[in-house]
Amino acid sequence: MERVHLGHLELSRLVMGHWRLAEWKLTSQELLSLTEKTLELGITSFDHADIYGNYSCERLFGEALALDKGLRDRIQIITKCGIKLVSDKFPDRKVKVYDYSFGHIVSSVDNSLKQLGTDRIDLLLLHRPAPFFDPSEVGRAFSKLKEEGKVLHFGVSNFTSMQFSMLAAHIDVPLVTNQVEISPYCLEHFVSGNIDFFLRENIKPMAWSPLAGGQLLKPEDEKGKRILAELKKVAEELDGCSVDEVIFAWLLSHPVGILPILGTSKLDRVVSAANALKLKLSLEQWYRIYIASTGTQLP
Repeated sequence: MERVHLGHLELSRLVMGHWRLAEWKLTSQELLSLTEKTLELGITSFDHADIYGNYSCERLFGEALALDKGLRDRIQIITKCGIKLVSDKFPDRKVKVYDYSFGHIVSSVDNSLKQLGTDRIDLLLLHRPAPFFDPSEVGRAFSKLKEEGKVLHFGVSNFTSMQFSMLAAHIDVPLVTNQVEISPYCLEHFVSGNIDFFLRENIKPMAWSPLAGGQLLKPEDEKGKRILAELKKVAEELDGCSVDEVIFAWLLSHPVGILPILGTSKLDRVVSAANALKLKLSLEQWYRIYIASTGTQLP
């Protein structure tokens, strides 16, 4: 599988996401088996966050990793920090907040390392932009974590171009990516200018929810139904491939270099995403899907 360089960090072009890992109800051995099968497909990068599964998913993945001591050196672990959930694990919290203080970032990483059973995070992302945000605190935390070897690379998630640039101006380590929602259903970052910013700065974004949370495969609104109808037409034109292959090919073909995140435990869906790397959409096919999403022709 194609490898992608984010600065000095190398990831697989497709990333396995573990947002719903706790819902998969896999044993540690079953999760290890799924992980090994994705590695056979060339997918070596695994996305997490401290809060996923009510703070349980990192631990579940760590328990699977512990069954094969050599596996850690064959993969890249991505995780996120910054969101404090209202949870039975933290009964004193009254509301969800975003905390990017020096102390919270450092303690979050230490906890992620413990849960994952590893000595390093390959890529740490700030989970969401915050209205109360001190970039100097973030910079101190990033510098300490980098110096100690606990985090090798840094990035953000769901940031605008202005928020990305603001943080980049206050820290000593480069931000190597921005993980945002991109799909044929969600064109927000084409409209906001974020895609143009990524192209200008040579930033390859990671795309969460590339299938729009099911809105593209089992649409419930007119927009989703409109996009699905066009996806099916394109699939037929491409020798009858699957609709999800067309969706991933649409993302993968864009020159910004999108890294889609796969949020599934079903190996056949992972194989479909991998197959999409071989598909070639024409420019017109790409735009037909885009136009189906907007519901209007280009100006």
